Amino acid sequence: MAPILTVFTPTYNRAYILHQCYASLVRQSCRQFIWLIIDDGSSDDTRQLVEDWIDEGIIPIRYHYQENQGMHGAHNTAYELIDTELNVCIDSDDYMPDDAVEKIIAFWEMHGSKQVSGIVGLDASPSGEIIGTRMPDQLKTSKLTDLYELHGVKGDKKLVYRSELTRQCPPYPLFPGEKYCPLAYKYILIDQQHPLLVMNEVLCIVEYLADGSSMNIIKQYRNNPRGFTFFRKVSMKYAPTYKKRLRESIHYVASSLMIENRRFLLDSPCKLSTFLAAPVGALLYLYIRNTRRSTTLKAN
Repeated sequence: MAPILTVFTPTYNRAYILHQCYASLVRQSCRQFIWLIIDDGSSDDTRQLVEDWIDEGIIPIRYHYQENQGMHGAHNTAYELIDTELNVCIDSDDYMPDDAVEKIIAFWEMHGSKQVSGIVGLDASPSGEIIGTRMPDQLKTSKLTDLYELHGVKGDKKLVYRSELTRQCPPYPLFPGEKYCPLAYKYILIDQQHPLLVMNEVLCIVEYLADGSSMNIIKQYRNNPRGFTFFRKVSMKYAPTYKKRLRESIHYVASSLMIENRRFLLDSPCKLSTFLAAPVGALLYLYIRNTRRSTTLKAN
């Protein structure tokens, strides 16, 4: 039976931890998946490690190497290569519970259709604690942005998308000298088409490592202002609440100041909220420029 799910993993110099993800995929109770590894320019032993796993032949693996483009560039490549009905990203420092693929496929076969964009499930820590909060039990479908802004859900969630939609959405932009654009850009665009099926099951075990994106978000912000400015304009435009629009406007002002764009008000898709957000956005810009912190998350 042809697999309907691609598990894709962008990786960059993560040979020291990638085996954890591989081991979890080997343990899956359902093997109706392909593991697609996008090696984003690794200089460590990643290629040899993956080639050894391919030779083992335990699970189907596709390996693609490219020059380093950053996480979003690796996602662009993955979405171009995926040819299964569904896809889910499992980061190189994360892994899946042993029955995650089985749960995804069974849930999709029962509830999936072209009227939904995919499935939103839960992330958990290695100890089993849910990241953030569960989703409302009575909620059957929801846009991702509505989960957070209207239903009060907190924390990272695991997204399983229909590959037709991730492929059709415009790719993440690549800005010279930058290596990051928030992945939520595509999620927001897909939100405008269909809601997600809500599945209160743990689909991914998340570890926030010191060299990971989540633990370096302020550094990412500082080093990739064009990517963040681009994202904030999209996020403002489609914000489901005025509070959300104002918050995104504050960040838009801060990232615009980083690239010395004095026309940020004229360039904004939401000029009133941007005007109101300008003073706080300027303060945020000063904070990001001067803080020594790397993340807004608390270290364990």
